[in-house]
Amino acid sequence: MKTAMSIQTKLLVKFMKNTYKLIWSDEALNNLRAIIDYLEYRWTNKEIKKFSQLLVHQLYLIEQNPFLYPLSDRSNGLRKSVLSRQTTIYYQIIGNEIHIITLFDNRQNPNKIS
Repeated sequence: MKTAMSIQTKLLVKFMKNTYKLIWSDEALNNLRAIIDYLEYRWTNKEIKKFSQLLVHQLYLIEQNPFLYPLSDRSNGLRKSVLSRQTTIYYQIIGNEIHIITLFDNRQNPNKIS
Protein backbone atom coordinates (compact mmCIF):
# COMPACT_ATOMS: atom_id res chain seq x y z
CA MET A 1 0.00 0.00 0.00
CA LYS A 2 2.79 2.41 0.84
CA THR A 3 4.40 1.80 -2.56
CA ALA A 4 1.11 2.43 -4.38
CA MET A 5 0.60 5.70 -2.51
CA SER A 6 4.13 6.74 -3.28
CA ILE A 7 3.65 6.12 -7.01
CA GLN A 8 0.33 7.98 -7.01
CA THR A 9 1.89 10.90 -5.17
CA LYS A 10 4.81 11.07 -7.62
CA LEU A 11 2.42 11.05 -10.59
CA LEU A 12 0.26 13.74 -9.02
CA VAL A 13 3.26 15.95 -8.33
CA LYS A 14 4.50 15.44 -11.89
CA PHE A 15 1.17 16.51 -13.39
CA MET A 16 0.74 19.43 -10.98
CA LYS A 17 4.23 20.73 -11.72
CA ASN A 18 4.28 24.23 -13.09
CA THR A 19 4.32 24.42 -16.87
CA TYR A 20 4.76 28.20 -17.18
CA LYS A 21 7.96 29.82 -18.34
CA LEU A 22 9.03 33.36 -17.41
CA ILE A 23 10.20 35.54 -20.29
CA TRP A 24 11.65 39.00 -19.63
CA SER A 25 11.14 41.84 -22.09
CA ASP A 26 14.05 44.15 -22.87
CA GLU A 27 12.18 46.93 -21.08
CA ALA A 28 11.74 44.84 -17.93
CA LEU A 29 15.44 43.92 -17.92
CA ASN A 30 16.39 47.58 -18.36
CA ASN A 31 14.05 48.51 -15.49
CA LEU A 32 15.65 45.85 -13.30
CA ARG A 33 19.16 47.12 -14.13
CA ALA A 34 18.12 50.67 -13.26
CA ILE A 35 16.61 49.52 -9.96
CA ILE A 36 19.74 47.57 -9.06
CA ASP A 37 21.96 50.54 -9.95
CA TYR A 38 19.85 52.80 -7.76
CA LEU A 39 19.84 50.32 -4.88
CA GLU A 40 23.60 49.86 -5.04
CA TYR A 41 24.04 53.62 -4.90
CA ARG A 42 21.51 54.34 -2.13
CA TRP A 43 21.00 51.20 -0.04
CA THR A 44 23.06 48.85 2.09
CA ASN A 45 23.84 45.28 1.03
CA LYS A 46 21.32 44.03 3.59
CA GLU A 47 18.52 46.08 1.98
CA ILE A 48 19.56 45.00 -1.52
CA LYS A 49 19.45 41.35 -0.44
CA LYS A 50 15.99 41.87 1.05
CA PHE A 51 14.74 43.42 -2.21
CA SER A 52 16.26 40.57 -4.20
CA GLN A 53 14.55 37.96 -2.02
CA LEU A 54 11.25 39.81 -2.34
CA LEU A 55 11.57 39.89 -6.14
CA VAL A 56 12.49 36.19 -6.37
CA HIS A 57 9.55 35.27 -4.12
CA GLN A 58 7.10 37.40 -6.11
CA LEU A 59 8.29 35.91 -9.42
CA TYR A 60 7.91 32.43 -7.93
CA LEU A 61 4.31 33.21 -6.97
CA ILE A 62 3.59 34.56 -10.45
CA GLU A 63 5.17 31.51 -12.07
CA GLN A 64 3.25 29.07 -9.86
CA ASN A 65 -0.10 30.81 -10.24
CA PRO A 66 -0.09 33.51 -12.91
CA PHE A 67 -3.79 34.26 -12.37
CA LEU A 68 -3.17 35.12 -8.71
CA TYR A 69 -2.81 38.85 -9.42
CA PRO A 70 -5.53 41.06 -10.93
CA LEU A 71 -5.80 42.34 -14.44
CA SER A 72 -4.58 45.91 -14.76
CA ASP A 73 -7.25 48.50 -15.44
CA ARG A 74 -4.65 50.50 -17.40
CA SER A 75 -3.78 48.09 -20.20
CA ASN A 76 -5.53 45.23 -21.94
CA GLY A 77 -4.39 41.76 -20.90
CA LEU A 78 -1.71 42.91 -18.45
CA ARG A 79 -1.72 41.71 -14.88
CA LYS A 80 -0.14 43.66 -12.04
CA SER A 81 1.65 42.43 -8.99
CA VAL A 82 2.69 45.06 -6.45
CA LEU A 83 6.23 44.22 -5.41
CA SER A 84 6.73 47.18 -3.09
CA ARG A 85 5.38 50.65 -2.51
CA GLN A 86 7.73 51.84 -5.26
CA THR A 87 7.56 48.98 -7.78
CA THR A 88 4.84 47.02 -9.59
CA ILE A 89 5.47 44.06 -11.87
CA TYR A 90 3.33 44.10 -15.02
CA TYR A 91 3.10 40.84 -16.91
CA GLN A 92 1.06 39.09 -19.57
CA ILE A 93 0.14 35.43 -19.91
CA ILE A 94 0.50 34.05 -23.43
CA GLY A 95 -0.11 30.32 -23.61
CA ASN A 96 2.36 28.66 -21.27
CA GLU A 97 4.57 31.75 -21.11
CA ILE A 98 4.52 34.59 -18.64
CA HIS A 99 5.98 37.72 -20.22
CA ILE A 100 7.38 40.17 -17.69
CA ILE A 101 6.58 43.44 -19.48
CA THR A 102 7.92 46.02 -17.06
CA LEU A 103 8.96 46.69 -13.49
CA PHE A 104 7.14 49.98 -13.12
CA ASP A 105 8.19 52.75 -10.75
CA ASN A 106 4.91 53.67 -9.06
CA ARG A 107 6.09 57.24 -8.61
CA GLN A 108 5.88 57.75 -12.40
CA ASN A 109 2.83 58.81 -14.38
CA PRO A 110 0.66 55.66 -14.71
CA ASN A 111 -0.19 56.67 -18.29
CA LYS A 112 3.36 55.64 -19.25
CA ILE A 113 2.34 51.99 -19.05
CA SER A 114 1.66 50.83 -22.57
